[in-house]
Amino acid sequence: GEVARQVASGRAVRRPRHHAAERPVVERLNDFDEITAGFTEEQAIAEAERCLSCGICAECYRCVTACKPDAIRHALDERYSEIEVGAVILATGFDPFDPRIKHELGYGRLPNVVTSLEFERIMSASGPTGGHVLRRSDGAPPRRIAFLQCVGSRDRQCGHEYCSSVCCMYAIKEAVIAREHDHAIQATIFFMDMRAYGKDFDKYYERARDEYGVRFVRSRVARVDGNPDGSLDLVYVTEDERHLHETFDMVVLSVGLEPSRGTRELIERLGLRPTDEGFVYTDEIDPLASSRSGIYVCGAAHSPRDIPETVMQAGAAAAEAGALLAPARHTLTQVKEYPPEIDVSGDPPRVGVFVCHCGINIAGTVDVEAVQEHVRTLPYVVYAGRNLFTCSQDTQGAIQEIIREHGINRVVVASCSPRTHEALFQETIREIGLNPHLFELANIRDQCSWVHQSRPQEATEKAKDLVRMAVARVTYHRALYGRPLPVTHSALVVGGGVSGMTAALRMADQGYEVHLVEREEVLGGNARHIHRTLRNERIQEALARIIHRTTTHPRIRVYTGSTLRAVEGYLGNYRSIIGRNKTGGNEVTVEHGVAIIATGGRERVGDDYFYGRDPRVLTQRQLEEALAGGGPSPAPRSVVMIQCVGSRTPENPYCSRVCCSQALKNAIEIKKRDPECDVHILYRDIRSYGLRETYYRQARDLGVLFTRYEAEAPPRVERRDGALEIRLHDPIVGQEVVLRPDLLALSVGIAPQEDAGDLAALFKVPLNAEGFFLEAHMKLRPVDFSTEGVYLAGLAHGPKFLDEAIVQTGAAVARAATILSRDELMAAGSVACTDPVCCVACGDCVAICPYGAIDMVHKEVTRRNRKDCAEVNPVLCKGCGACAAACRSGCITLDGFDDMQIMAQIAALMTE
Repeated sequence: GEVARQVASGRAVRRPRHHAAERPVVERLNDFDEITAGFTEEQAIAEAERCLSCGICAECYRCVTACKPDAIRHALDERYSEIEVGAVILATGFDPFDPRIKHELGYGRLPNVVTSLEFERIMSASGPTGGHVLRRSDGAPPRRIAFLQCVGSRDRQCGHEYCSSVCCMYAIKEAVIAREHDHAIQATIFFMDMRAYGKDFDKYYERARDEYGVRFVRSRVARVDGNPDGSLDLVYVTEDERHLHETFDMVVLSVGLEPSRGTRELIERLGLRPTDEGFVYTDEIDPLASSRSGIYVCGAAHSPRDIPETVMQAGAAAAEAGALLAPARHTLTQVKEYPPEIDVSGDPPRVGVFVCHCGINIAGTVDVEAVQEHVRTLPYVVYAGRNLFTCSQDTQGAIQEIIREHGINRVVVASCSPRTHEALFQETIREIGLNPHLFELANIRDQCSWVHQSRPQEATEKAKDLVRMAVARVTYHRALYGRPLPVTHSALVVGGGVSGMTAALRMADQGYEVHLVEREEVLGGNARHIHRTLRNERIQEALARIIHRTTTHPRIRVYTGSTLRAVEGYLGNYRSIIGRNKTGGNEVTVEHGVAIIATGGRERVGDDYFYGRDPRVLTQRQLEEALAGGGPSPAPRSVVMIQCVGSRTPENPYCSRVCCSQALKNAIEIKKRDPECDVHILYRDIRSYGLRETYYRQARDLGVLFTRYEAEAPPRVERRDGALEIRLHDPIVGQEVVLRPDLLALSVGIAPQEDAGDLAALFKVPLNAEGFFLEAHMKLRPVDFSTEGVYLAGLAHGPKFLDEAIVQTGAAVARAATILSRDELMAAGSVACTDPVCCVACGDCVAICPYGAIDMVHKEVTRRNRKDCAEVNPVLCKGCGACAAACRSGCITLDGFDDMQIMAQIAALMTE
């Protein structure tokens, strides 16, 4: 048999079975101990190791019975299928770096050294310790935890010279969450450069340091040694070459991302061009298309990236495929069918309440069991349950079964935000025949556990209040129905840079009419000042092709030298007025179903470091243009570049993302032209994330010098005897450094456009504190606004590289296409209605309605009475409730928010 073959081949060795010790019968006559004592731990391990894992199955089928998802099929054979497709998208993900290669860090031999993914699992409520941070060795809570960065990244020895992009931020996140789990934990992060380059990442970094007390040590860890008590000694080297050691209870290795094994195999099998690092190669101006037509790539198969960027790349890849397959649209579409709706209008309320742990997001603060027990005492509640993750697919199915079993006709979920999950739960109950408006969501996460983490008892009482109010309110819910609305199959794109033109072309290629508005007289935006990328791809030639395609495309109408004057309407049916800047006249009204805001950004230039007062002081953009023109002239013998000018300051507390790589690009070009020229970069952190790390190494190899400075002691520039003199404190040597360059290049930040606020007011969309447009959700809806049908892309969202702007644009197009591809949309079921009898025609509702949905009309209100009164257009109404709140006579009611529902909530709040 199989065992004999393995023994004969030498792959297995016969070892005798171990037998448990037995006691003589006479010894147990006077006690209750068993005759067979059982295995000791050593015997059990030795017996288990005899298993050859040879795959012999007795076919008892117990595994089939035990597997609830029905995932085990004994009769299933390997099969090859051939399917015809029009496009292929590679989203093969990544493999985490195996830190066993780094023997000196102790992973695999020291039990309290874990990887970042393992630590993430430890903190999960469904993890091995139930969400409690405990050591592997003894189950004790650690008091000091060290996070080691760049394990398997930025390391020639293990063959990964690139930066994995995500490690800095996930280490900060894990340190913060660990502190939230256990305030006694002291977290220390050992790092080389803190690469918090994303939108609001720097704020999170500073919050972790200042509010949570996370300690950051700029260093490189040499080794980790174990102690008999399970503690760990770290030996590390600081940037000033001091060798130090500290003792920790646990060490977390921030492991890097590498191409998955499947990615490598697919690249070879499909004949694609790989990068030197093993990812799928794409051009920077076409960042989703592989070297083979019709095959696109997204996510970590392209390069290491975080969740928002991965989501955007996925959407952009879908947009590319959608444009390619536009002629076949709807040919394979299947319309989802629902069961007939159950009429519950005459039935007494039967409320089902589902309380969510949300892992530890809620259960870590709120006593969800106590909330569940409280709910069971409430009127009309026939079922109260708890779930670890109520939004999971398995739980959704379980909820449907419970609704059927208990005859539930009203549903309350106590979990997170309705902004992200209300539609999901409404869809769940719609699938089993309940009207989606017979649902209420109590937000006990955002409005309770997250904001009261330090007061769990009070948070639990507040959660009870919130759920009790939701139950009282839902008993008055009735079925509501939306109305079908036609869709205008055209798009408005605001901004004529690369992002705007790319959006217009992608939409037009999918078959939709596009109106493109650009404030300047020419297209191109900021890309007109970019001549080449880090990979030395020529931008101006590509830009010329994009402009030509845009201006000659039959479905795109371009309005240069124009701005948006007014916007009105709603999702699927907007009407906008476009006017010329100079003349003020020649206004054009266009109708469109969606809008994409891609208005770009601008250089933040000031008078720092004599800029504008000395011709030797340039911005990096000006230096690039000078290099593109063969200059600067005369050729400088020394160049100094100062990073973070106008960025990462109290006034502008964000990273401008592109500055470090832009400095590297110009520095490399200068050194290639004149190896004798001294190039000195003064920096706080070099943020050449992802595959851009290669060029940081290249710059150092070419002789570019890097000197770090602290935020509290930035460089000082003076003019002495006609020369520029730069002074700064070097923290490595501990002395002041003086430089006298021929040329000073400033890496100035990226600022939002000055008219962003005006555009935000027109579309009723928000800006963040810095003036960039604010997306609906960083990870789940990174290109959406809270206003439906309006999307954003490019520098209008925040600082980013050209290829990243193109990707985000594609994602916005994909979201917009989900609207334009439909013939009609369903309007919201919750709309306002008026009682003309009590309306006094004051007009307040007309003035306050942001959607223009209310008009004053003269009509018959009774058989003998005609008068002026307010009338709501249900097609235009979006259910915001502003009119109902403003109506002084109380004649306006918002469906789903009538007086009975609101008063029931208030009464429930006042009831213990």
